[in-house]
Parts: sequence; C-alpha cells; structure tokens
Amino acid sequence: MKVDQETLHKIAHLSRLEVKPEEEAALLNSLNGVLTWMEQLNEIDTTGIEPLTHMSAETNVLREDVVANHLSREQALMNAPQHDDQFFEVPKVLE
Repeated sequence: MKVDQETLHKIAHLSRLEVKPEEEAALLNSLNGVLTWMEQLNEIDTTGIEPLTHMSAETNVLREDVVANHLSREQALMNAPQHDDQFFEVPKVLE
C-alpha cells in the first residue's frame, strides 16, 4: 500500500490535523516508510506462534484491596492548612 497526497489529506482531516504544504513531502515519506516496514513484518511466518498479551512473563504483584484505617482523623487533619474538627476546608469553587 502506498500513501498518496489525497490519502494524506484525508488522514489529516480525520485526525483534525493541519498539514502545511511544506510538511507534506516529509509526512508522505514517513508514512510510506512505516507501511513498507509493516509489509516486511507481514512476510514473516508466524504459524504456531501464540499472540502475546504482555511483552514479558512477569506478573504484577498487587496488594489486597482491604479497607483499613491507616491514619486517624486527627493525624490526617494535622497538616491541613484549613480544617474544622472533621473536614478539610477548601476555597469555594462554585457560586
């Protein structure tokens, strides 16, 4: 597949990009280079190879999602610039 100027304009329109005339030649070369590379990848025989969902066999070790009180209310409010006895006080945003 080869990208021509008309296809480039259509892609730019769909992407909501403004392509300047002096940039068109470089973009055409770049897009055609990527497509040539993809065509080379399509020539590789991948029969019998399972698709990857991750690039490595490592798995994430996540902690349990357990509700726990790590800070008391007093500790949480201690360094707040403004607070009352229960809540953080922030400047009013909505009128």
